[in-house]
Amino acid sequence: MTAPTRSAFDTCDLDSVDLSVPEAFVDGPPHELFARLRAQAPVHRNHSRNPYVGDFWSITRAADIEMVSKHATLFSAHERGIWMRSDAAGGLDLMRNMVIFKDPPDHTRYRKLVQVAFTPRTIAHLEDYVRARVTTILDRAAETGSMDLVKDLSLPVPLAVITDLLGAPASDVGKLADWTARLDTGVDAPELGICMEAMMEMAGYLEELILGQIKGDSLVGLLARAEVDGDRLTEDELLMFFAILVFAGNDTTRNATSSGVLALTEHPDQLQALAADPSRIPNAVEEILRWSTPLNYFARTALEDTEIRGVPIAAGDLLLLWYASGSRDEEILPGADRFDVLRPVEYHQAFGGGGRHFCLGAGLARLELKVIFEEFTRRVRDPRLSGPVVRHCTTWVNGYDSIPLTFTPA
Repeated sequence: MTAPTRSAFDTCDLDSVDLSVPEAFVDGPPHELFARLRAQAPVHRNHSRNPYVGDFWSITRAADIEMVSKHATLFSAHERGIWMRSDAAGGLDLMRNMVIFKDPPDHTRYRKLVQVAFTPRTIAHLEDYVRARVTTILDRAAETGSMDLVKDLSLPVPLAVITDLLGAPASDVGKLADWTARLDTGVDAPELGICMEAMMEMAGYLEELILGQIKGDSLVGLLARAEVDGDRLTEDELLMFFAILVFAGNDTTRNATSSGVLALTEHPDQLQALAADPSRIPNAVEEILRWSTPLNYFARTALEDTEIRGVPIAAGDLLLLWYASGSRDEEILPGADRFDVLRPVEYHQAFGGGGRHFCLGAGLARLELKVIFEEFTRRVRDPRLSGPVVRHCTTWVNGYDSIPLTFTPA
């Protein structure tokens, strides 16, 4: 079986489709194919030619993604993990200490213990810090009227916030960026070494960081001492919480920033409208999140025989919830394949399909994006691409490695 080229996605036999290979994502999520799957086979059996990935079901309609997401007792994140490969980042037993790998009641317990990190008050206190970082970066770029959007803005802002939350030195941003890139790529790698090595390095770093701050006032100390009904996080759970903060807390803001600025560059009238009326920016952030949907999918495993849209699903079957497709479902938003920051956006799946696994860091990501686009629309005029756009080719993450821009400082 061979995978069709991107140009053939609108005409290929759907039985030949294989979304387990990164080549299908070389130009980003295959939205033309997702549109066909939503219309013709919203519950689609993917026969994988990747020797490390078995067959799975592709779920592409928003309503079905939401249904699976909200039925955690039937569709498990714990059983085989949340990636195509259960061993993608090393031992599944260790990864199950992450909240995104947990099912109720463990997930409920864990979420109660860590939610102190993401209260509205905690997040609001970060706004001045985020704004200072963004303005410094844009002021520096204004000196030459150029920047690499990813390397100069999208990547350093969320990583600076994470190092601040961790109480880590600002000079460690480079380490966090390296580990994130290796994890994103390693999920699809034939060999497990890339992910496992990055996880081991990050675990050693975080373990030392936690030990040094366990009695301090940083988020590390706060969570180490967090207690609900006499219960506390275990050492492995605490370690894995900060591990997911490093890579998942960075990916959403970074990739939404990159996709959003690129889309506004391609739609200068919308950029001008936001600059003229900044009150539109919170809605624009939701459209940017919908349009970018930074994580393409998470997986679930059926715990019992069931069916979706009349299609039989067997116990043990793996289902991939394609959020990138759900966010562009025409049943939810007419004209969903059009970027438009000026229309109201009330629903998307950039933070998952809802239910218990709705993204804990959604409030933080929204704050970061609001500040970034407030300052960008205030300080940048007439952005233009000055070189080739380089995508981060992976089935899991919808992101970029480089977007070179020139612009006129406002």
